Amino acid sequence: MKIGFIGLGNMGGPMAANLVRAGHQVVGFDLAAAPPAGAARATTAAEAASGADVVITMLPNGAILRAVAAEVVPAMAPGAVLCDCSTVDVESARAVAEMAGAAGLGALDAPVSGGVGGATAGTLTFMVGGTDAAFATVAPLFEIMGQKAVHCGAAGAGQAAKICNNMILGVTMIATCEAFALADKLGLDRQKMFDVVSTSSGYSWTMNAYCPAPGVGPTSPADNGYKPGFAAELMLKDLRLSQQAAEAADADTPMGQMAAALYGRFVEEEDGRGRDFSAMLPRFEARGRT
Repeated sequence: MKIGFIGLGNMGGPMAANLVRAGHQVVGFDLAAAPPAGAARATTAAEAASGADVVITMLPNGAILRAVAAEVVPAMAPGAVLCDCSTVDVESARAVAEMAGAAGLGALDAPVSGGVGGATAGTLTFMVGGTDAAFATVAPLFEIMGQKAVHCGAAGAGQAAKICNNMILGVTMIATCEAFALADKLGLDRQKMFDVVSTSSGYSWTMNAYCPAPGVGPTSPADNGYKPGFAAELMLKDLRLSQQAAEAADADTPMGQMAAALYGRFVEEEDGRGRDFSAMLPRFEARGRT
C-alpha cells in the first residue's frame, strides 16, 4: 500500500519504520522528526496524504487531530482510510470520523497499548473503532505494527476501550504502590510480598509484569531509576480523558477520579514529570498518613 504517516515521534517513527521494512511505500510528515530510513518526506500533512491508500496519524491530542484531519481529508482520494492511532477524547474521534465519512473516506480510531518498546518491536495492541470495511483495509497494517487488533465497535469505540483500560491501569498501579509502601512500614520483605501477591488474589499486570519495586519481579522501569516506559504525564492525560468521558456519559467513577487527582498532584506539584508512572512507589514511601 501507499501510506501517509503523520506524526513521527517516539511512537509514530518506529511504527512507520516497521511498515517500510514490510515493503510498503511510506510518505511521512512531522513538524520536527525526520521520517525513518526508506520513507519519503513530505513538506505538509496534505502532501503526505495525497494519493495514499491509508493515512495514519499519531498525534498529541484531540485539538491537533481535528486540525490535521481538516487539512488531510480534502487531499485524500475517495475510498482511502484515515486511521488515527493517537489517544484522544471520544468526541474528537467521532468528529473526525464524521468529517471523513462526509468526504467518502473510511475512518478508524485505533489507539495503541504497548509503549515505545511495543512500537519498535511491532507488538502493539490496537483498540479499533470504525466500520467493518475500513477495519478490513487496515488490518494487514495492524498485523505488521502489532500483535493484536481488536475491532471494538463503531467510531469512538477504540478510544473508549483505551481510556477504560488505562483507568484500570492507573488505579491498579496506585494500589500496588500503596501496598508496597505499607508492606515496607510493616517490615515485610518486598520479595516475599511479591511472591505472595503475584500468585494470589492480588495478582495484577502492575504487580506481575511491571512491578514498581526495584529488583523484584521481571525487569521494569523501577530497575532503571524510573526512567519512563510509560511516563506519568501520559498516564495523567489518559486518566483525565477517562474523567472527561465519564462526565459526558454521567458515569460514577470515584476511583478513576481519585487516580486522576493523585497523578495530577504527582506530575504538576511534585517530582513526577519525566518519570515512569510506577514512580508513585517512592512517592508513597516518603509520605506518612495524612
